[in-house]
Amino acid sequence: MEKLLKNISIAVLVFLFISAMVILYSAPEAQPKDISISELASQINTGAVKTVSVSENNLQIELKDGTKQKSVKEAQSSLTETLSNYGVDGEKLKEVNIEIKQPSGFSAFMIAILPFLLPLLLIGLFLWFMVKQAQRGNSQAISFGLSKARMTDPKDKKKRTTFKDVAGAKEAKEELGEIVEFLKHPKKFINIGAKIPKGVLLLGNPGTGKTLMAKAVAGEAGVPFFNISGSEFVEMFVGVGASRVRDLFKQAKKSAPAIVFIDEIDAVGRHRGAGLGGGHDEREQTLNQILVEMDGFETGTNVIVIAATNRPDVLDPALLRPGRFDRRVVMDLPDIDEREAILNIHIKGKPLESDIKLRTIAERTPGFSGADLANLVNEAAIVAVRNGKQTISMIDLINSIEKVILGPERRSRVINKKEKEIIAYHEAGHALVAASLKNADPVHKVSIISRGQAGGYTLAVPSEDVRLHSRGYFVDELATLLGGYASEKKAFGEVTTGASNDLERATHMARAMVTRYGMSELGPRTFGKKEELIFLGKEISEEKDYSEHTAQAIDKQVSDFINQAFETADRIIADKNDVMGKLVKELLEKETIEKEEFNRIVGIVEKEKEQVQ
Repeated sequence: MEKLLKNISIAVLVFLFISAMVILYSAPEAQPKDISISELASQINTGAVKTVSVSENNLQIELKDGTKQKSVKEAQSSLTETLSNYGVDGEKLKEVNIEIKQPSGFSAFMIAILPFLLPLLLIGLFLWFMVKQAQRGNSQAISFGLSKARMTDPKDKKKRTTFKDVAGAKEAKEELGEIVEFLKHPKKFINIGAKIPKGVLLLGNPGTGKTLMAKAVAGEAGVPFFNISGSEFVEMFVGVGASRVRDLFKQAKKSAPAIVFIDEIDAVGRHRGAGLGGGHDEREQTLNQILVEMDGFETGTNVIVIAATNRPDVLDPALLRPGRFDRRVVMDLPDIDEREAILNIHIKGKPLESDIKLRTIAERTPGFSGADLANLVNEAAIVAVRNGKQTISMIDLINSIEKVILGPERRSRVINKKEKEIIAYHEAGHALVAASLKNADPVHKVSIISRGQAGGYTLAVPSEDVRLHSRGYFVDELATLLGGYASEKKAFGEVTTGASNDLERATHMARAMVTRYGMSELGPRTFGKKEELIFLGKEISEEKDYSEHTAQAIDKQVSDFINQAFETADRIIADKNDVMGKLVKELLEKETIEKEEFNRIVGIVEKEKEQVQ
């Protein structure tokens, strides 16, 4: 509708322009005076006339003084005859320059026909635009059911991605290497009777490189790569998604061997029967068509489907059975060595200072995905430019870690002296307790500079990647979380709202120890069963499979864990009051304490760390 209005507006503007030009062209510069033939005859006799231009019956008269006049002669006689009849002297008439002008046929035609032609042109132009819009609508209707997949040409080396561009993920590369080998040399597998998996499901957290890995498979194999998102299949019209699936596989079969990559397949691959619309739901029809295309009657095509999702638990079982997505490749969060390798890829082409130690950055970023690390390096480059530097330094990378985790610094936030002192005691309490306990993560940085929603922060990260945590680790982490609370209470005799997030995290951790990990006196069992409802969206519910008496026992165990953690934190802060004073003083002066400076101040605590249990 907007395009139609735009076209009509253009047509109206063109009509107005043409009309203005015609009016401007036909308008005389000055209106000459009308005189009669007798007056013209009198002027000729007096010798005042210089030129007379005759155009049919119209006379354009120019006097010797430059005055212009006009008149009309009789249609049945010539000008000479008419003037003779009015008694013009023949000698005087010879002094007048008489010009006979024959009117142009084109101009006469235009003057006669233009008033009728312009409306017809406007109507014709309007009808042409209407027909064009109708044709465009028909073409859109025809292409509505076609696939919107984007194909990456394997011959385009600029956009080609290989396994070299993907750091880490060694096991995933080995699994997908078989897919590459099959696409390159299918006869090797066919001769021995082996069947390569038709579908590969990439699982992993967001940002772990699932899409990048799929591109690398296509780049290594050198085959066409069709990329589409699961949400692009679904429209409000029933049957469109299934039509697009058919067209996608039709294109892939023509280009076989080829790879079809469906990103976020959970958008169409969820459990059937879980939504509204029953079997006629558009999403379910799309899923049915995908199932048929992957393992229907046509089984001889050399098309491999790779799909990515971070929600494998909601996928329909028919998608995961052998013959469809029968191979699952897990893309884990990178470990410390893989993080270092990923950082090496992302710093290529960037000017760096000589003090860069990527190993240190990798140590400080546990739990970071590949996308997080790419964002970290980019933020460091932005910070360097903002500071007027032409190279990226180590401090830029370190500051970017905290920016990615907590948000940008809020130095403009006005904090009074009292609040600043409370924050210093709070963060020093966290850091001192963590440094005093054997199982707690080592402290890398303490700051009272506000970032995001945090008034200050203590950065404590493990020295190596750990996947299994013991009861002792959780006990020490609980004490560390309550270190700020205990420090505030010890120094000021009361607590503030700054410890609310610490208390919430401590309570959640203690409850998980009791109800999930079997680390309490209630024995080796779990309490409660969490279920995820996918009807009308994501919803978590918990089934209570224990009595009210057990619920009271759970609450008591949770409280015991938290109270013991508080007693441990309070005891450490009381015993190390002098070290606490040094930390607070240093924080109030410098606002930030790095790992080396922190270890120097609490060196006495480091020596006694194993004794405080």
